[in-house]
Amino acid sequence: MVIEVGYWGLRGLGEPIRLVLRHSGADWKDTVIPCTEEGFKKWFGETKENLGLDFPNLPYLIDGDVKLTETLAILRYLGRKFDMMPVDAAKGDMVEQTIMDHRMQLGRMSYNPDFEKLKPAYLEKLKVHVERLTKFMGDGPFLFGDKVTYIDIMAYDFLQCARLLSPESFGASMISYLDRIANLPKIKEWLASEDCTHKTYTFHYPTKATWPGAPAQGS
Repeated sequence: MVIEVGYWGLRGLGEPIRLVLRHSGADWKDTVIPCTEEGFKKWFGETKENLGLDFPNLPYLIDGDVKLTETLAILRYLGRKFDMMPVDAAKGDMVEQTIMDHRMQLGRMSYNPDFEKLKPAYLEKLKVHVERLTKFMGDGPFLFGDKVTYIDIMAYDFLQCARLLSPESFGASMISYLDRIANLPKIKEWLASEDCTHKTYTFHYPTKATWPGAPAQGS
């Protein structure tokens, strides 16, 4: 059964889902909604209400009879399906939520016309967040020890975006952690391929965001 994931042609909230699927080696289909007026109109005017989704939205996942929306619900589903759940469920929930909280803060700021004014205060919070994640990870090599979890993939994608904005916020330990994720065999293979969308996709909607987040080649 081929898993289908639908999302805009950008990284945004859909990219951690795509990366989990790439890491898993699953058979899946990347249904890309173009970031164009035509793509926008087709999604909202034709497709959105006709997929049988309980709460139509992007990203969505269809896996046989399972039809899901909402990023965290999809990631948790894939975490269970591919044995990528942390052993400590309570701390997993905590780290998942703090990563998503900071991701959403950055997302809201990136669409704000006052982005440059808001950036200094956000970067102060980001530096503390990176330090706390580094401390939580300890000797690693991943956030929850030797096991790669979907939360590592979430963290990788968000932190790559944040690193593009503020490379000085990242110490050697966190950079090494991001490199370990990027060097997971199937992710490494995809990043080096001609099909790697990280070479062309922005993090946020390219024509609507104040700071789209330029493509971070090789990341």
